[in-house]
Amino acid sequence: MSNMIWSSVLQEEETRWRPFLQETLQQKHGDYNELIMLLRTPFTSPGYHTTLRNVEYVHPIRESLDYALAILDCDEERYKGRALDTLRTVLSLQDQEVDSPSFGIWSWYYDEPLDQMSPPDWNWADFIGKRLLLVLIRHGSHLPADLRQLTQQAICNSCEAIIKRNVGPDYTNIAIMGAFVTLIAGEWLEHPEFLNYGLHRLRRLYDYSMQTGAFLEYNSPAYSTVAILELSALATYTHTEEARQLANELLDATWLMIAEHFHPLLKEWSGPHARSYRTFLAPLHLSFLQMACKGNVPFVNEEQFSYGSDWYGHGVVCPERLYGLFTSIGVRELRQDLPAYHEFRTRKAYTYMTPEYSLGSFNHNVMWKQCRNLLGYVQSADQAYSYVHLRVFHDGYDFCSAVFTSEQKHDSVLYGIQFALDGGDTHVNLDPIHGRMRASDLRIRIEIGSTGELPVWEKCGEDRFLTKLGETRVLVQALHGAMNGFGDFRWNIAQDGNTVGLDYILYEGEPSEIDFHTMEEALFMFALKFSGPNEKPELKTSVTLSDYTVQALLEAPEQPITLTLAKKPADRAVLFHA
Repeated sequence: MSNMIWSSVLQEEETRWRPFLQETLQQKHGDYNELIMLLRTPFTSPGYHTTLRNVEYVHPIRESLDYALAILDCDEERYKGRALDTLRTVLSLQDQEVDSPSFGIWSWYYDEPLDQMSPPDWNWADFIGKRLLLVLIRHGSHLPADLRQLTQQAICNSCEAIIKRNVGPDYTNIAIMGAFVTLIAGEWLEHPEFLNYGLHRLRRLYDYSMQTGAFLEYNSPAYSTVAILELSALATYTHTEEARQLANELLDATWLMIAEHFHPLLKEWSGPHARSYRTFLAPLHLSFLQMACKGNVPFVNEEQFSYGSDWYGHGVVCPERLYGLFTSIGVRELRQDLPAYHEFRTRKAYTYMTPEYSLGSFNHNVMWKQCRNLLGYVQSADQAYSYVHLRVFHDGYDFCSAVFTSEQKHDSVLYGIQFALDGGDTHVNLDPIHGRMRASDLRIRIEIGSTGELPVWEKCGEDRFLTKLGETRVLVQALHGAMNGFGDFRWNIAQDGNTVGLDYILYEGEPSEIDFHTMEEALFMFALKFSGPNEKPELKTSVTLSDYTVQALLEAPEQPITLTLAKKPADRAVLFHA
């Protein structure tokens, strides 16, 4: 039965999507390096794992394998030799030393061996192992015998690395992808240990996520699409009926979350986002949704549509019953409890949407660059739109030891910034600072990015600023600020390209030591409100101080919003649950 499912999916996608895959593939041929036998692409870095700096081009392993698979999927006889050469090169780059700490994984780039990464990315056992499985399933019968054997062995090595690492269900996309690799490898290679592990891992993910009906990596544009791809592939390729059923139930929950958060007029993915790599929704994400709706819901025009080569053959389909959420909008109010996690035992997400804007927030989270903890989207002109995004910067980069806490009701948010003693600097876990750092700049920013003209912030009272985005007004007020040893906090407006920041500056000057362990108080509290065209933009607030806490109150319809926060820095779990 499973063979019928995946073969019928391929037949359908060959008719509908192979022309787009071929077009995408044609754009890659010119990037192929005949000597190295991998693709050559411009270098970009997220700032961690890779130690490469000031490098213009690299040879990425994942994208090169996607290229080889696309050649085989498109049956491009002229380039089949390239595909096989690339496959051999990729296989040769896996760490195959059984006693090695990085056994079974690959580096990101041919240009940077595993021992030069800081640290290596163990996710590559999942990412590359999955692609090798697709090569084997779809094209294994046409591979040379030795190459087929090498591919099978590399997949087994990946499975061993995945099982040894054994990530939990809180790491959503890798939990799913690792389940796919091990379960499907177990079935296709007749390896019961892999199959049983993969099925157990899928059950754990299901039980963990469905306790609240959401993934811990909640509402992430990047990783929700990855989850859709991996769960669809599981449902498509598995022989195991239980695995297919679990994958389909998780798919239904994920598609509902995506559809509910999509703003049809703004064509943006409403916040908050547990993880995100860009704040405006990329055309590729809109194209993904259009592909999943089989072209029946227009997200982009024909010129903007682009097809991801890694989408092909996965059987991605959005349920038709959700199409209406992608096409019409009134007022939506969404509340979601997230699964328990040792730091985020009580994390919740809230989203409020109207035809003119959306505004969403988590009740608490760290201020990592990938987190969108307070995020709004607004129609700002006839065809222009803007985002409103809270950030905290340490010397110009998002500061992970800053902790966000909020209470939101409809269009109004009370929020605070505290500081963790066990946090990181630029990354949540990879560069811990243990509550101490050296800084020449520390600031809290309300950042607005726009596809049109940038708005103007105007001071409208003591510690209050107002800006107009189309028919929507955004009002921000500082309610409380203290950081022992530092003072004279002030507002500043900073414009950079297509963004403008309303900055609350905590420190600016010569490099100075900042030690949160020595502080009895390091706490900043604010209020923010979106107002529609027929509303008067106003904030009625009050602040109550005690020895150890600060309570802020914001008047709102029905009942006021209150937020009480501890003054003193502490470990993250304490700040989240004090």
